[in-house]
Amino acid sequence: MDLSEVLDIVRLTDTGLVRRHNEDAIASDASIGFVILADGMGGYNAGEEASEMAVLTITAELKEALGGGSSQYILPDIDRPVLNKEILKKLMIDAVAYTNASIYHASQTYSQCAGMGTTLVLGLFINNELLAGHIGDSRIYRLRNQHLVQMTEDHSLLQEQIRAGIITPEQAKHSSHKNLVTRALGVDPKVEMELNEFDVEIADVYLFCSDGLTDLVDDELIQSTLNSHLLDLTKAADALVKLANEHGGNDNISVILAKVNNSYEDKNTWYDNFVGWLK
Repeated sequence: MDLSEVLDIVRLTDTGLVRRHNEDAIASDASIGFVILADGMGGYNAGEEASEMAVLTITAELKEALGGGSSQYILPDIDRPVLNKEILKKLMIDAVAYTNASIYHASQTYSQCAGMGTTLVLGLFINNELLAGHIGDSRIYRLRNQHLVQMTEDHSLLQEQIRAGIITPEQAKHSSHKNLVTRALGVDPKVEMELNEFDVEIADVYLFCSDGLTDLVDDELIQSTLNSHLLDLTKAADALVKLANEHGGNDNISVILAKVNNSYEDKNTWYDNFVGWLK
């Protein structure tokens, strides 16, 4: 199912006012309902390499499976079996695992890549749902009926302290430990991606962003900015990046906005029915 008529997707990345290099990487493909964002870390240009490897590799793996070239998951002349949700989730998990191993291998092999890694958020819109994966402190938000909700929970020291009751969310805003993540892609031989499913409604707007936005702009201001530009996602993305720079711009800033214009319920293929029968 081509989702180009269903989803409006806009993406924007900016170096900010302090950093010399942009270590964020972003990509999207509205036709398959796919978005991905990575925020790299590491010395020299290693963070930039890690985020680029993550985005390029995962995008290539999923696009091949979802309709871009030959793949073991695609059968000719019939509806795509990959639309089965369980297969899609496995594809996402396998692509992330393969990418993690590739980044980790590079960090262990090349001295200039030592210690590199990246956060990750990725989304796949399928059958009126969003399959949302994340690692680290890049985030996914949903704006529904003008109300903004954070859909992911950071894998960070701050979040663990909040969960343990050591600090409050308000105290966390002023902490000096904002950038200490407890999970990242490529840092260890294996990593667990947190993968969740969310129901999607018409007129929802989904924001995928790096901490260059959320460390400097609070959720209330993000919400009001999105509500002010609901008819023009390009202006909304520009406004969010501008806000982060006006508040200091001390990190790279990346945003992807996806607006749902219509329902995209998929009809079961013979393969879906077969898999259901097996269960």
